[in-house]
Parts: sequence; structure tokens; C-alpha cells
Amino acid sequence: MANRFILNETSYFGAGARESLADEIKARGFKKILFVTDKVLLECGVAKQVTDVMDKAAIAYDTYSDIKANPTVKNVQDGVKLFKECGADALVAVGGGSVMDTAKGISIIVANPEYSDVVSLEGVAPTKNKGIPLIAMPTTSGTAAEVTINYVITDEANKKKMVCVDPHDIPVVAIVDSDLMMGMPKGLCASTGMDALTHAIEGYITLGAWEMSDMVEIKAIELIHQSLFDSVNGDPKARETMALAQYVAGMGFSNVGLGIVHSMAHPLGAFYDTPHGVANALLLPYVLEYNAESPAKPKFKGIAKAMGVKHAKKMTDDEAVKAAIDAIRELSVSIGIPQKLSEIGVKEEDLQALSVAAFNDVCTGGNPRPTSPEEILEIYKKAF
Repeated sequence: MANRFILNETSYFGAGARESLADEIKARGFKKILFVTDKVLLECGVAKQVTDVMDKAAIAYDTYSDIKANPTVKNVQDGVKLFKECGADALVAVGGGSVMDTAKGISIIVANPEYSDVVSLEGVAPTKNKGIPLIAMPTTSGTAAEVTINYVITDEANKKKMVCVDPHDIPVVAIVDSDLMMGMPKGLCASTGMDALTHAIEGYITLGAWEMSDMVEIKAIELIHQSLFDSVNGDPKARETMALAQYVAGMGFSNVGLGIVHSMAHPLGAFYDTPHGVANALLLPYVLEYNAESPAKPKFKGIAKAMGVKHAKKMTDDEAVKAAIDAIRELSVSIGIPQKLSEIGVKEEDLQALSVAAFNDVCTGGNPRPTSPEEILEIYKKAF
């Protein structure tokens, strides 16, 4: 079986990279843009750093910003309606994963209207047409939605986070400008950074991992270990490194899949509106303890080494597992991540339902250790 690797057509990196936006829009012949962002980014002036580029180049655009932190079916449908009404022919998404995921949903449905209910896009949807052109510009250093073929939409009616996987949704251009990330508060910087670390680690040990993905995921872990603490504390160079690291992590996991950290995090978002990065960060050590008993166990030496553990290569597999998980926990604690589900409002009586939802999540199939709702419940209990 052949291994597939899908990336953007074009990507730009570095402080000030947003200045490339106008040239890309004009070179591709786009006439009208639907600018997708959120209200917070409009109010704090981050979105203006991008609209200024379009204004200066006299590029026509309308703005859509009615997007929740965990975007819903309605958020996507409202965006589709506005896209059609304003006569746009392309999208520019500026924001975190929620904004970019919403834009991906809009892009896919405009080009494939038979999926206008949104819920039929869950899983690997057999869409026929490439999505409407999307230029993605992240404002957080975590989700890597600008380089992935995945997006996540919440089905509020069924309390479910739908993971949608579709090569037709990948943005044509990614512009990763760390200037757009400088306004992140510490908590958001911490949670999205740990989201990126989770992507890199799960992508490294997932069943679909191979040499190409291993190469990028190990580099991502190394970069995140080196820069996340300083990034959370506002260091501009560290934020630029994290901007790159989260993209590199996305290159890998988008192509090889994830595991049950994500499966277990998604229901927390659907049930409690828990920020995705916080859920991933909290669950990561507990799931790694569980996944250590799998064929991926020898890879924990690579994780430990990338996390800065000295003499990791000389350790036994068991020693490397403990060292890697200890290093991850140490980083997590140092940047203020909660360590127990009870701290973030999870109700013990919901754990059973959460376990069933997690087991049925699309990411479960990539986990390196076969699992069951009962085993997932035990992990939730341990993390509670």
C-alpha cells in the first residue's frame, strides 16, 4: 500500500509574512473575498493587520465573524449563505482552529452543495469537488489547520464533535505570520502549544506513521520542547519558532492520523465546550501511559530525546516511557495546564457517555493500541 502525503500548494513563514497575501490573491485572479475571522480578533485589532493589507491593495471583501470557540453546524451554514450572497470567489481565514475549520466547512459545502446539512461530512466524506479556494492565516500556535486535511465541527443537537477528513478542504495557501500570534494571552498560548505537542506525539506513534511523518513529528516535538515555555511568557523569537513547530506537526498528523487523546478530547468539547488544547494537554500523559503497552513502545526513546531527556538512547524502553511522560508533565505544569478533569468542570456521572463517544470518534482507529469503551473509561477515571 502506498503512503500518501498532502500539503498546501504554497506556504509562507515568518514575521510579516501577511504582506504576501495581496500578491497571492491577485496572482490567483480572485475578485471578491469572504474574510472569515472571529469577533475577538476584530475587537483586539489582530484581524486589522490582515484587512489593512487587503485595503492597501484595493481588494474587495466582506467579513464573517459569527463563529463560536467550538464552531457549530449553524456557524458553517450561515457562512455558506453569506459567501453566496456577497458574490465571493475565495476565502481568507484569520484565526485559530475554530475559524479555519469553519472556513473549511464553508469551502467544501459551496463546492459540494449536496452536503449542506454539514453533518453528512463527518468522517471521510466522498466529496467530488475541490473546495472553494481558501487562504489560511493562523493566529494561534497549535491547531495547524492551515496545513491539514481535517476540520472539526460541533453538532450541538447530538452533543457531538464531528471530525471531517477530506483532501478537498486543504487551503491552497498558508501564511504563518508570528506577528498575528503576538497578542495571544498566556493561557491560550499554553493550551494551543500543548495541542501542537499532542499532534506531534500522536502523529509519531499512530498506526499510520512512517519514515516521512516520523521525521517531521520528531522535529516538531524538539522545537516545541525548546520554545513553548518562552513562547507562553511572550518571547517573540519563541513565538515565531512555535508558529513553525505547530505547522510542522500538522504536516505529519494530517497525513497519518492521530489517536485516542483526540478521541477523548473531542467529547469534552462537545459536552462542556472545553477548549480543545486544554483537553488534549490534560489527557496526553494518561493516554501515553496506556499506549506505552503497544508496538509503539520503542518510539518513546525518540520522544524522550526530543523532549530534552539526557541519555535517552541508553535507557531501557520502560525507563524511556517514564522519562518521556515525566518531561511532558513537567512542561505542562510549568505553563499552567490543569492536570485533572475535575478541575475543568467534568462531571463524574458523564464519564460513561464520554467513553462511548470517544470510542466512536474517527481518531480511535489510528491509536497504536486497540481499545474499547471500557478501557477508555478507565483512562478518564484515572484523569478525573
